[in-house]
Amino acid sequence: MKLAVIETGGKQYKVAVGDKLNIEKLDNEVGSDVVFDKVLLVVDGESVEVGAPYLKGVKVEGKLLDTYKDKKKIVFKYHSKTRRRKKKGHRQQMTEVEITSIK
Repeated sequence: MKLAVIETGGKQYKVAVGDKLNIEKLDNEVGSDVVFDKVLLVVDGESVEVGAPYLKGVKVEGKLLDTYKDKKKIVFKYHSKTRRRKKKGHRQQMTEVEITSIK
């Protein structure tokens, strides 16, 4: 089984062929192909390749399935001495990607 560690949106993900990822929004069309070229690690059976920081010539390809908004996250700030309260909500734009190949 071939595994890879990729970096996208400032986060790292461990992926294999057929995995579905929920990552931060990409500016591609739904149904289009996506190429992740920031590959940090590739494991193929017993052989392990580690980049410094990225591997050259290695790509992870995927297909963009959907773009949606994540669940609302509440940000609440409270200052005890002044009894000031501030409540905000945030919904992050997310993208669902299916990994098709590791080259």
